[in-house]
Amino acid sequence: MDWATGLAPGGKENSNACLFRVYRYSKSVRLLPFHKEDTAMDTALLFWNDIIATCVVPKIIISDRDPNFTSEFWTNIYDILGTKFSFYTAYHPQIDDKEECTEEFSRKCPVFPVSLVKPYFQTGEDKSPSRKNTTTPPDIEELEDFPGPVKKIIKFSKIRLNGKYQRKYLVRFKNQTADKDKWLEEDAIPDGNLHVRRFRASRRTAKYHQ
Repeated sequence: MDWATGLAPGGKENSNACLFRVYRYSKSVRLLPFHKEDTAMDTALLFWNDIIATCVVPKIIISDRDPNFTSEFWTNIYDILGTKFSFYTAYHPQIDDKEECTEEFSRKCPVFPVSLVKPYFQTGEDKSPSRKNTTTPPDIEELEDFPGPVKKIIKFSKIRLNGKYQRKYLVRFKNQTADKDKWLEEDAIPDGNLHVRRFRASRRTAKYHQ
């Protein structure tokens, strides 16, 4: 967890700060608005109503040395709940990269129009598993029909599209016959960067022996 203060007031309650909560397991992010002037008790209520209510009692919490967390009141709460709290100095992404990077990105979001930022958040939400909806997102369902691991790249071809050349590779998958080879771009090939490097290395070796 981490705090972001000094934000422009906004929302129904005119909040001017935000609590970032990132789950290490699911990588999900939740932003909780509050006021910079809130006391340790207000923070505890926010913690109880949101974190305890949605993900039960956490075993470990990592955050910086904010007075709201280092007070005697919070120390007693940790002892009662049996939660371990790890502190670090402010802005150390190498220790708590998820919260710090999320906070840094969120500070930059107001610079961009909402219409530009919203699709990226929607994409992330669509790809996240839902506890209420047990169905698989469409993009994951499409991956289930994917042939499987790549065996090798047979050859490549350059295709001119909109005035630009694009490389496409004829890919053969394991446990698949030659008639099921597919033309794919490098980004669409599983571990495409690795297989393309191997393909280019084999071409250089073949030319050398010629």
